[in-house]
Amino acid sequence: MGKVRTEMVKRISNTLVDRYERSLTTEFEPNKQFLKEIGLDVSKKLRNKIAGYVTRIMKFEATQEY
Repeated sequence: MGKVRTEMVKRISNTLVDRYERSLTTEFEPNKQFLKEIGLDVSKKLRNKIAGYVTRIMKFEATQEY
């Protein structure tokens, strides 16, 4: 079984990937710092969940380019 993420985390993450695709990477820590820099006004726990899902999306897109 996989991990379950709320619709809000998925919606925010997809919006961020659409807007800031060039600034996001396949690494969790830089993505977390980037979300802090752009002033995403959410709790620390939610920011980490969003950063994790963004990282997963970016890794998936990186594998699809080949």
